[in-house]
Amino acid sequence: MIHFVILINRQGKLRLTKWYSTYSQKERSKVIRELSGIILTRGPKLCNFVEWRGLKVVYKRYAGLFFCMCIDQDDNELETLVIIHHYLEVLNRYFYTVCELDLIYNFHKAHYILDEILLAGELQESSRRTIARLVAAQDSLVETAKEQPRLLGDMVTQAF
Repeated sequence: MIHFVILINRQGKLRLTKWYSTYSQKERSKVIRELSGIILTRGPKLCNFVEWRGLKVVYKRYAGLFFCMCIDQDDNELETLVIIHHYLEVLNRYFYTVCELDLIYNFHKAHYILDEILLAGELQESSRRTIARLVAAQDSLVETAKEQPRLLGDMVTQAF
C-alpha cells in the first residue's frame, strides 16, 4: 500500500502531496522535512529506495522534481517505480511535456490525475488512454459548468 505521494523540487519546495494514511498536520510537516532532507542529499548514483521508519520510500528524479512514494516494507519497489513513471507519462500526455510550473498552476489537475491512477493507496487504473479519456470528460464538465451561468443569463434576457 502506498501511504503518501510527495513531489519536491531540487530546492526542497513542496509541489504536491497526497496522503493515504492518517497523519496529523504536525506529523505531515515533520515527514516532509525529514524526507526532503534525506532525498535531496543523496547522490545521483545511489539507489532510489530508502528505508525510513519501518517503511520504504521510493523516489525518482525527473528534471527538477523528485516524485516520492512511501510504501510498506514488503511491497515491491520496482512496481512503485513503474507507478511513478506511469503518473509522469500521464502528466506528460495531458500537459504536453509537463514542467514544474504546470504542477504549480494546475495542481488540481495533477491531483485529479493522481486520483484516477491511485485509489486508497493502491493502483486503480493502468491504462493511459482510459485516464486521458476520463480527464478529458472532466474538463468538458468544467467547461459546461462555466458556460451554464451564461446560458441561464441569456435565457433570462430573452424572457424579458
